[in-house]
Amino acid sequence: MSEATPSRAPAFRWVLRAVALAGAPAEVLDFLLPLWAAAALGAGPAVTGALIAVEAVVSLLVRPLAGVLADRFDRRLTAAAGAAGYALSCAGYALADGLASPLPAAFAAAAVGGAGGALFWVAVRTWTGEQGGDRLSAYGALLAAEGRGALVGYVAAFVLLGNSGYAAVFWAGAAACVLAAVLLATAPASPGSAPAARPAHGGPPGRRTLPFMTVAAITAAGEAGLWLILLLRLQSDGLSPAQVMAVFCPGFLVFILVPEHAHRVTGPLGRERTMVVAFAAGTLFAAGLAIVPTPTGIAVLWAFAAACFAAQTPVEQATVSAAAGDRPGLGMGLYEGARLVGVTVGAAALGGLYQAAGWVAACAVAASASLVGAVLVPYAIRALALPKDGPADGSADGPVDDSANGPAEAAVPAAKDDGGPEDGGVATPSGARARRERQGWYVHSALFAVGEAALWALGAPGWIGRTWITAYVVDTLWSWSYAIRSRKE
Repeated sequence: MSEATPSRAPAFRWVLRAVALAGAPAEVLDFLLPLWAAAALGAGPAVTGALIAVEAVVSLLVRPLAGVLADRFDRRLTAAAGAAGYALSCAGYALADGLASPLPAAFAAAAVGGAGGALFWVAVRTWTGEQGGDRLSAYGALLAAEGRGALVGYVAAFVLLGNSGYAAVFWAGAAACVLAAVLLATAPASPGSAPAARPAHGGPPGRRTLPFMTVAAITAAGEAGLWLILLLRLQSDGLSPAQVMAVFCPGFLVFILVPEHAHRVTGPLGRERTMVVAFAAGTLFAAGLAIVPTPTGIAVLWAFAAACFAAQTPVEQATVSAAAGDRPGLGMGLYEGARLVGVTVGAAALGGLYQAAGWVAACAVAASASLVGAVLVPYAIRALALPKDGPADGSADGPVDDSANGPAEAAVPAAKDDGGPEDGGVATPSGARARRERQGWYVHSALFAVGEAALWALGAPGWIGRTWITAYVVDTLWSWSYAIRSRKE
């Protein structure tokens, strides 16, 4: 990938940093909010469910409006407003913790957080799709940034929670979101930050996108439902919150390491084949959970599922951006809304089924849903009527990065790179790649150090620590292999 590709464009780096900052508290809140409501507010299951429902309903209602705003106004400012909403929401939860009547403040914070999340994610993902060049790579970089933010957010949250309580976690989240808002508001202008004319490719989003939105909802339902029943299963086995998160750590590592590289496989494979394979793998994963109930087996299977999601989600988002015509914001808003519906339905359905019929039945239904998604994908893709480039393999479905998605990676001209002293000043694409891989390795090393320290502090190094070290060693060898290749050239 050349320096000119969107995932490394200067303005896009600002977006990725903001996503990591604002995405961390958003991810952590999904996990901690029910626990906080019960422990700090004394809320029962009904009130806790209502609190979560308020955020979800507001977010769902605002998402189409967020798409319209992203089509009409500067996406930097729209995303910054969303990050500011996240900050206000976190501050509201922190203040509610000390009030005599905390529930009104908590519900207000939930509503503001729902609206802020809609503005932030729709604007950011619309901006990502408008970067030009290799759109699939850009969405992969965005997903990797979300994974980095979530991992750091969970580590910081558990450290703060153990030492200072819930209010400290909320205030830290508010500070991170404020910083994200500042980064977005001051980000350099880029081709995707302001609305611009683009080919219609079949007109604005409408009935033809409905099958694909259904597929997106199934993807989100499976992801959220499996996450919930896994969480419930591990808690019922007596694992502490720290041990539960340790089981999910390999999946977080996958979300950090895989998305930025997955496009090398999913691009040539094509959007239809990629999504069918991912759904089929999700079916095997869900079925495997029914017979592999140990924490170690669950961790391995969840990492496998995370790899499928990491490959499939950027393909979904790139396809939505390509099919949205001259209304990319609206298309992304509808897509985000479909995913939110899937998350809500999937979590409620599988959670209720797990309670009523048990673990095996819940896993069987999750596997069946993935199988339905695999069957629907070919019809959903063809209903979009996207243009093709005429792939060399003669298949009915072109590469993911065809004319609708912008030029494929090989078609992006390599930017001149001096290579730096370590690369001998050679202006080669491999020299630029080697420098980027080293920079990524520095970030991964910092994350590894923080995560390893947190695991020791929480008393949960064990097998998860060995898995973490193995992944870090593989990442180190992968990253520095490019430096060796560059020196040879």
